[in-house]
Amino acid sequence: MSKLVFGFGSGNADGHAGIASLLGGKGANLAEMSSLGIPVPPGFTISTEVCRYFFENGFQYPSTLAKSITKALSKIELETESRFGDPRNPLLVSVRSGSRFSMPGMMDTILNLGLNAETVAGLAATAGSERFAWDSYRRFIQNYSHVVFGLDNSLFDVLIDQRKRERSILFDSDLTAKDLKLIVKDFKNLLDESFNQTFPDDPNTQLYGAISAVFRSWKSPRALKYRHIHNIPEDWGTAVNVQAMVFGNISEKSATGVAFTRNPSNGQKTLYGEFLVNSQGEDVVSGARTPRALTRGGRAERDSDLASMEELMPAVFKELREVQERLELHFKDMQDIEFTVEEGQLWILQTRSGERSSEASIRIAVDMANEGLITRDEAVTRVDPSVLNQFINPIVNPKCDHLLLGKGLPASPGAVSGAIIFDADEAVTLAEKGQDIILVRTETSPRDIQGIHAARGILTTTGGMTSHAAVVARGMGRPCVTGAADVFVDYKNQVLVAGPWEVKAGEPITIDGSDGQIYLGTAPTIHPIVSDHVTCLMSWANSIQKS
Repeated sequence: MSKLVFGFGSGNADGHAGIASLLGGKGANLAEMSSLGIPVPPGFTISTEVCRYFFENGFQYPSTLAKSITKALSKIELETESRFGDPRNPLLVSVRSGSRFSMPGMMDTILNLGLNAETVAGLAATAGSERFAWDSYRRFIQNYSHVVFGLDNSLFDVLIDQRKRERSILFDSDLTAKDLKLIVKDFKNLLDESFNQTFPDDPNTQLYGAISAVFRSWKSPRALKYRHIHNIPEDWGTAVNVQAMVFGNISEKSATGVAFTRNPSNGQKTLYGEFLVNSQGEDVVSGARTPRALTRGGRAERDSDLASMEELMPAVFKELREVQERLELHFKDMQDIEFTVEEGQLWILQTRSGERSSEASIRIAVDMANEGLITRDEAVTRVDPSVLNQFINPIVNPKCDHLLLGKGLPASPGAVSGAIIFDADEAVTLAEKGQDIILVRTETSPRDIQGIHAARGILTTTGGMTSHAAVVARGMGRPCVTGAADVFVDYKNQVLVAGPWEVKAGEPITIDGSDGQIYLGTAPTIHPIVSDHVTCLMSWANSIQKS
């Protein structure tokens, strides 16, 4: 077996973008960005060969892996001037998957690893916030217990809600450090009561437990379903990326977000994305909260009173724009970038070629060829022939007189009608019987993958245009509307509530992912005039075919 662990950070890297089969897409691009001088938290990647060895040898590791990891950790410690497990100045890490082919949300991630009863005090001291430290600790225990031990996340949510009721408060942000200490104790007791399992305090035990869990997630039911849908070979395996933690939830000067170098819905060349102030990890992509827009223009489109990043953090926004321009120029494709702002400092956590709609794929290919980033031949080969046959997504006929139930965010273009269904498994069953389905959820999660695939369209009442539902829907070519705050999902009574109107499960609605509109019943649709970009790409394709 070749090299097992590949380090990156401080402008250096052991790997590069050309060995994604070994480092996975995420690890390969982290190495590439580090070499380019992009601000990437230091870390290391455990190769896909270790994943294959893990499954072929009874969930055991190669004998030399531990030594390689220890050496890689020491390099992170040196760069961050902190130590793994040090109670006074602890190094905390994230553990993330990274397959060769992007599988958004399908495999597991663990954040804040390295916290225990001693290091949480050190984190509080170095960050200057006891509440932040204990909130990070309770997040870690919940995240780790769910991923590693399989404890249902909803059980933790019950304990948090119980504490809020006792304190007569509404929001998690209102919980004090004292509240969070009690919640941490409750979380540990829950693990003990559920599995007779003590939460591990030793950081090294935590680390190897997390690495094993991420490898195992390669064969989780949701990952298997996703690979089946997208024809991803099982023997590829996943890499594991371990990085120094950076925190977007320290204060109002911190944030987490997702940025696309071009609009993934229509292909327009503009910075497109969302962020959440004082947030961490999956808060943006999970859809649990509806985020803010990155740009002034994005805020205007949402008709939102919340300041954009361009307005709220102008210096960070300027740096982010410069980084995204460099990355698109280097990789010569639209990039999907995950970032964290820690007390005003920008960190890039990931870049990859972004999922895009059919309309966007055509426009981006043509524009990049005209800009000289790629050749015309490359532009033609980047667009699937079936996409050209579709020409452009349908929209609701402007003369439509159907009742407008509400409006959300235009997350993935196209107008479709179908019976609303609130459960992903039921959506699969009914779709197999030939019914047209609109999957309606407060938010979607990776376990909904088959329902998203079976549905004609997806509607969520929370989340943004970079949430799980939006990203997966665009990748599958499904129209999607997210963050539809005008409507409410009543799971108990199986109805969609819009003001005085109630739409029962099985009754039809129409969603238009091009403008975010939601209509009662089956609204008429039309195909707009074929765009100049489609005509241009088809002419290039014909010229290539004749030559």
